[in-house]
Amino acid sequence: MDTADEKNFELKPFELLLDQKTISRRIAELGREITGAYQNKNPVLLGVLKGCVVFLADLMRHIKLPLEIEFVSAASYRKGIKPEEEVSFESSGHIPLKDRHVLVVEGVVDSGRTVSTILKHVNKMEPASIEIVTLIDKPASHRTKLNIAYKGFAVGNEFVIGFGLDNTQKYRNLPFIGKVIDND
Repeated sequence: MDTADEKNFELKPFELLLDQKTISRRIAELGREITGAYQNKNPVLLGVLKGCVVFLADLMRHIKLPLEIEFVSAASYRKGIKPEEEVSFESSGHIPLKDRHVLVVEGVVDSGRTVSTILKHVNKMEPASIEIVTLIDKPASHRTKLNIAYKGFAVGNEFVIGFGLDNTQKYRNLPFIGKVIDND
């Protein structure tokens, strides 16, 4: 590996916020809460790519109900730690959501713009219900009023990586959540 490749793989400086054991415990609790609330409802977990992948995989194993999963791709952070003005949105839409109980599963809710965009699109499909599930919530950053039914952890306005969350598509594979220390 040459020096340019090594620089691309350097880990950004970070501070540990949530270790793997703490995250796993909370996801199990969320799974039990959702199981209790959605008895006889056959929910659809609508994962918001790409940040939800690790969280969704763990969460669905703790939901003791028949369920289906679908994905949408939406992002407001595409080039670093500063949000972009436009929220990009794409949906495969293979599972009809009309009259279904939909749980929008996010890795992180920051400003709330991304999840608000998704809620608008999903509401047009006339679901029976729609709720937000997020591993990380940043309530101080919300730009819009949101009702998050199921949240793993509330954190401050720090930029976080790991457990599916990225910085320029890197660090999703870290088994914990860390706060990026911005030296720029």
